Amino acid sequence: MEHVIHEGQSLVIVLRTGFAAQGIHFFTPNSFSQQLGYMQRDAGYSIAPHTHNPIPRTVTWTQETLFIKSGMVRLDVYSHERCYLESLVLMPGDVVLMAAGGHGLVMLEPSEIIEVKQGPYVGEADKSHFERVLDDAVVYHVEESDDRNRT
Repeated sequence: MEHVIHEGQSLVIVLRTGFAAQGIHFFTPNSFSQQLGYMQRDAGYSIAPHTHNPIPRTVTWTQETLFIKSGMVRLDVYSHERCYLESLVLMPGDVVLMAAGGHGLVMLEPSEIIEVKQGPYVGEADKSHFERVLDDAVVYHVEESDDRNRT
């Protein structure tokens, strides 16, 4: 797991493809409008059939989850004030929840990405665009426990 936290707020949560743990683990607080979890169960384990009850919810900020299917993607992370903070390189199998702040993506290789976010989508009214970080100013996020080459 990797987190980008700015001024005490979780902006980005990355679940790397190598993560493994028995059982079920959620990485988001209950207050997030998107929940990111991981589940590993043995053969024969079952989840009881169920439906979800209609519960009115208010979504103020769109949260997006990306599944990197192939390629290599640079995720640039920005504060709510549109200030560049840092970048992460995402590889096949990585999952990223962009929970707050701003973000931009640069394909470092031809890439396939699956995106999940709340709806309904309201088109361009859903976003405010701004200038991206210059390539020579990119600073890569590195977790102490992360030994993969990020450049």
